[in-house]
Amino acid sequence: MAVAETQLYSKVLNKVKNRSTCALLESLLSMGFPAHIAQKALAATGHKTADEASKWLHSHCNDPSLDDPIPQEYALYLCPTGPLHDKLQEFWKESKNQCARNKAHEIFPHITLCDFFTCEDRKVEFLHEALKKVGDRFFNLFPPAISLSLHSSVSYLGFFMNDAHANVIKEFAVAFATEASILADCRVKPCTKQLHLTLAHKFYPHHQKTLEQLAKSINPGQSCLWTAALYSRDMRFVNYQILQALFQYKPQNIDELMLNTGDLIYVDRSQQSDVSDGWVIGTSHRTGCRGFLPENYTEKANESDTWVKHREYTFTPASGLLPKNENEPRRKLNGEVHIPVMTKSVTQTLAFQTVALRRGLLVMRHGERVDHVFGKSWIQQCLTADGKYHRADLNFPASLPKRRDGIKHFEYDPPLSCCGVFQSRLVGEALLEKQEAVSRVYCSPALRCIQTAQHVLEGLKLEQKIKIRVEPGLFEWTKWEANKIIPSFMALTELTEATYNIDPSYR
Repeated sequence: MAVAETQLYSKVLNKVKNRSTCALLESLLSMGFPAHIAQKALAATGHKTADEASKWLHSHCNDPSLDDPIPQEYALYLCPTGPLHDKLQEFWKESKNQCARNKAHEIFPHITLCDFFTCEDRKVEFLHEALKKVGDRFFNLFPPAISLSLHSSVSYLGFFMNDAHANVIKEFAVAFATEASILADCRVKPCTKQLHLTLAHKFYPHHQKTLEQLAKSINPGQSCLWTAALYSRDMRFVNYQILQALFQYKPQNIDELMLNTGDLIYVDRSQQSDVSDGWVIGTSHRTGCRGFLPENYTEKANESDTWVKHREYTFTPASGLLPKNENEPRRKLNGEVHIPVMTKSVTQTLAFQTVALRRGLLVMRHGERVDHVFGKSWIQQCLTADGKYHRADLNFPASLPKRRDGIKHFEYDPPLSCCGVFQSRLVGEALLEKQEAVSRVYCSPALRCIQTAQHVLEGLKLEQKIKIRVEPGLFEWTKWEANKIIPSFMALTELTEATYNIDPSYR
């Protein structure tokens, strides 16, 4: 841009900045929110609606950093949509199933156009304007079909972009960086390296061949519309791990964090040294509050799950320039429609692949045990005058299995409560719903563990197919038992007589 044009543009820009605030901001100001907090809420929700920003403000009413002038970080990505995006998502899923997570799974499929940069909350709308202006300028220059080629190494797998197409897209990124610096006063660094779409990164070397085979099922030349998307993230939590709440948790103490199902939590692993086992300190993405939370209520989530999409610009090529899709019908000269038959489908290709099967180990503790509910004297509550078992509470088991050493030995080898049985069966049903394949079951000789394994198998509908292998080495007695000797357990024959599906041949 010439110097004279820049000066003229600067004068016009000052007039734009002095105009009245946007309708979204005015709506929030009319609700009584201060301007800087309203602008922060709009930036955090992508400037979509005043209602979303208002909900964000109400959920962050106890956020100690609400008044802090900390801007968001922004990045510009080029993202595929349509059939190519669907195939990439299939690859994401299969690569995670067969080769576990790697760094690429943290973010959705994309090509980086600009590195993350900061922008003041009050100037975010100028970033949106910059994207629109540059998109309009490059609309007819954008390649109708981007040429991608597969590249693989011991720690990286991805598609590299053809140089001719990459040069045009780099010019688009540079133009956006220039426009953003003028309109929003941001320092934007466009990507100058070879443009690429990462499929896998920082994976184990022995997974390279499997990942390559999966990647070969992706046709990078199939139909796709490319979208330039502007995303933002909270710069305070860039290197934090992201957890997602699986269950609701209501705090028992003032220093604990309230969790709703689906909440995303920022966790700094370097600050967990003094935290009790099973607990972590985290900050809620939903509320901004910080506190202790039980880690077993959560699972790992992706870094990009906490990002916010602001605006996107889709480059739609002219109809005559659309990339040909092999599945689309083609017309013969006589006007008849001909649907080509693919020589080899993706399913057939995958069928010939030799993929290493992944084994997993599921470790679980027993369900609710009766003595933890009714105390160590629970057995006395259930004995009649003649020494027979009587169900004193509906949470006691309906009956006890027969054992030769007498009913009093249940005091040191207690059964599950009725709630414990219910818990165990639900776990089995959850595993069945997740289609987890279970082939072997090893179990402590403690009765509560045998019962847990049995009811988990019932939930899995495998109680008749898989026998429980009783392994004495799995009994953890040194920490949890008050006795100085190992309790007397029921014999395998007694367990079998009590209809537990025990493997008597296991040693």
